Amino acid sequence: MGSIVAENRKSLMLFSGRGFPELADEIGQVLGVAPTPADSYEFANGEIFVRFKDSVRGSDAFVVQSVTEGVNRWVMETLIMIDALKRGSAKRITVVLPFYPYSRQDKKHRGREPISARLVADLLKTAGANRILTVDLHTAQIQGFFDGPVDHLFAMDILAEHVQKKYAGRPMTVVAPDSGRVRVAERWTDRLGGCPLAFIHKTRDPLKPNQVVANRVVGEVEGRVCLIVDDMIDTGGTITKAADILWETGAADVIVASTHALLSDPATERLKNSRISELVVTNTLPLPPEKRLDKITVLSIAPLLARAIREVFDDGSVTTLFGGLS
Repeated sequence: MGSIVAENRKSLMLFSGRGFPELADEIGQVLGVAPTPADSYEFANGEIFVRFKDSVRGSDAFVVQSVTEGVNRWVMETLIMIDALKRGSAKRITVVLPFYPYSRQDKKHRGREPISARLVADLLKTAGANRILTVDLHTAQIQGFFDGPVDHLFAMDILAEHVQKKYAGRPMTVVAPDSGRVRVAERWTDRLGGCPLAFIHKTRDPLKPNQVVANRVVGEVEGRVCLIVDDMIDTGGTITKAADILWETGAADVIVASTHALLSDPATERLKNSRISELVVTNTLPLPPEKRLDKITVLSIAPLLARAIREVFDDGSVTTLFGGLS
């Protein structure tokens, strides 16, 4: 009986959404693969159209989309890109979401509320995504919302290396801005050699989003550099109020390390007038020129994303990049 023997070839193709194409270009430079050209535009009524100019048949497709301001627009564009790849016969589709949209809506606080983080996962799966690659989820449980592999990357090493170099030799305390971030802060203390841990006891009114009341500091902060760690900064209310109470408690300096710089208004003004001396973030989201304060340091996440993409493509282990963390 005759047969046809095909050579087993794999091709990595990179695709960029319009949310932050500069990040996809930077990832492509590290990988040595340019993003595939595409026609992407909106009709007069706002409907989005996407068509890739090169054949995607049989490819290992990686869709990079930074879901920045105008969240719903970029989520929809991502779904349309995935559908175009699926109908173009891509072999596997991995969605690279440096910032996972709707991640704060990961559970019901009260009755009749949505779990929008789960809805986003369902939409991605239905569109045709086989895998998700993301950075510093708001809560790790979101990984379980997607019916397929989720590669959860951590920006801590990138941020911590900068902090260690700049503040070497000064006594430091890692501060969790609320009790929910204590586990993350514990990882930071281990990464920084076992420095003390503190946290801010605060209350939040569930009926008033983005409004926080900071109460008191629990932990050793007097005369020390206080490093506040968080996964994202939106309006800046939490960290600026935390900085105020740390200064009142005797902190020598207050710095902040955060992965995702949403910086929705009035965050820039709050940071500018705050007692925070430096805010260290990554470029998972674009930071427009009008929001680039002198006290903001932006570190590139592209090398980490490129390494993870390469591991996925080579069927390697992404977990080994972080010593087994997940």
